[in-house]
Amino acid sequence: MKSILMVAAVVLVPVAAFAAGGGDHEGMGIKDWAWRILNFAILVVLLVKFVGKPLREYLASRKELIEKSIREAQEAKELAKKALAEVEERLKLKDKEIADILASAKSSGEAERDRLTAEGERMAVRIAEQAKTNIDFELKRAKEIIQEEAVQAALQLAEEKIRQQLTKDEQDKLLRESIKLIEGRN
Repeated sequence: MKSILMVAAVVLVPVAAFAAGGGDHEGMGIKDWAWRILNFAILVVLLVKFVGKPLREYLASRKELIEKSIREAQEAKELAKKALAEVEERLKLKDKEIADILASAKSSGEAERDRLTAEGERMAVRIAEQAKTNIDFELKRAKEIIQEEAVQAALQLAEEKIRQQLTKDEQDKLLRESIKLIEGRN
């Protein structure tokens, strides 16, 4: 602050003196020009002496601040790139997990269907053997009823098995576990 006041005084005093002199430029000689150059040189020296160092320090600190901001921005950019890559990798893993779960559910469902169909066929054979022991008159009618019952029983057993394996609670449980897995990796 002191140096700013000093510089202002050095600049304003010659300006005020020149303005009080009427500003007549016609009678200026080499002497006047020499004084003006000397005044200007003194002004430059005083400015360099009092304002130069603080100005250099300010500019240096400003440069350091800008460089630091650029470095921090670059580091933040790199961190963001890494985070994006991690999220994309997690998404790929989740897609694979979902595909694996669906494939597993499909294969187990098909295996269960085959098992239930085989069990239903075994039941149909047993029922057919029992029906053969009945009266010949009831044989044709009994075969139709037994076959119908066997198909219905197989369908019902298949539905019950599927319902037992994939109950609403299990579906909710699978959904919660998947959400926990997803949250755990984030």
